[in-house]
Amino acid sequence: MKNKLMSTDAIFTALVVVAIVFLFFLPTGFEKNIYPGSTRAKGLVLEVDDSMVQSAGIIKHGEQSVSLRILNGKFKGREAVGVNRLSGKLEMDKIFKKGDKAFIVIDYSGDKINFVNVIDHYRIDLEIMLFAAFVLLLVVFAGWTGVKAVLSFVLTVLMVWKVLVPLFLKGYNPIILSLLVVLIMTAAVIFLAGGVNLRSYAAILGSLSGSVLTCILAVVFVRSFKIHGAVLPFSESLLYSGYMNLNLTEIFIAGIFIASAGALMDLAMDISASVYEIVRKKPEISAREAILSGFSIGRAVTGTMTTTLLLAYSGGYIALLMVFMAQGTPVANIINLKYVSAEILHTITGSFGLVTVAPFTAIMSGLLFTRPSFK
Repeated sequence: MKNKLMSTDAIFTALVVVAIVFLFFLPTGFEKNIYPGSTRAKGLVLEVDDSMVQSAGIIKHGEQSVSLRILNGKFKGREAVGVNRLSGKLEMDKIFKKGDKAFIVIDYSGDKINFVNVIDHYRIDLEIMLFAAFVLLLVVFAGWTGVKAVLSFVLTVLMVWKVLVPLFLKGYNPIILSLLVVLIMTAAVIFLAGGVNLRSYAAILGSLSGSVLTCILAVVFVRSFKIHGAVLPFSESLLYSGYMNLNLTEIFIAGIFIASAGALMDLAMDISASVYEIVRKKPEISAREAILSGFSIGRAVTGTMTTTLLLAYSGGYIALLMVFMAQGTPVANIINLKYVSAEILHTITGSFGLVTVAPFTAIMSGLLFTRPSFK
């Protein structure tokens, strides 16, 4: 039996690898370069000219002229002068100095460089190095389980980038599409982590119950709160890019239960694995006793998981909260603002999902694990 389960796990892992390769090479339909005659490259900053930069306190306007040596691509080894435009927004602007690496876009005609736009500091090498260190640490610490964790991480990234985002842009229903993607990702991640067995089936069913409830609550209360999907960052830029047909509110709703799916999976797997160990150590336990044990475990874990969601959602808004406090804004004003209400809705609906996952997973685990065939 054990060899059969190991064989099933190996087959599923192989299927995930095939799916990752397929998704990696799957065209999204948006690969075409909308700016013909341009290429991207890495450049080394040789000199900077700040004579056109105007300062107003810590805010800067104007243009920074940047002399560069191109380090890769079609024009490797060539030197050029790029332009770094400043908009006066600290979160968007960047200032270069000699010796920096820059990510640049080169407009050209044949072998002639027409214009160089300095986009940002070059970070791709560091990102790759950081991810490689993460993978190495995970594999060294967790072994084969760490390898499967990396596969689930890569699969999730590809599902979002290669499936979810392009189909959103093509106008597919965001809520239905997101539920399907969450179903696939939940099954894949849990099967990779826990193996193809009853323990994972119970966790999947429990996790999906929370996702469905979160989706229903989000649909109902987003409309009741009168929150438009334009609260999403860069949503207006998306509309102005030629996608006026998109339903931003439905995309916002989809984002609510997508964001909570990871916590739901985590909680469901915790409870399922715990009940599994209880039944394995005490095979004579009844279904009722196993379920009550799952409830007890769920109550202990749910309290910390809801706080985890709160911290995850509010961490990105700490500066905004500081602004409110510095200006003496009354709390009633704060919690009634649209974008604050959106985050409150985000947190509470996700927490509802967590509360649902705990008992449902406990019930499914107790019923599945105490069957005579399982024992």
